[in-house]
Amino acid sequence: MKISKIREMSSPDLEKELSELKTELFKLRFSLATNGLDNPMKIKEVKKDIARINTILTERKLEESKK
Repeated sequence: MKISKIREMSSPDLEKELSELKTELFKLRFSLATNGLDNPMKIKEVKKDIARINTILTERKLEESKK
């Protein structure tokens, strides 16, 4: 997911997307442990998306606290 797309989303949408990504990461790790994962790089991509969303949410919280 691109950072520009993440910035366009509202905070509640980001929270929802974050929970979906965490669920997906759990499923990917479970698949990896049971030797059923085709693309192990998908885990890396999902982790980066989670980090990007957390970064944007933190930036927004800091902006609100400055006001």
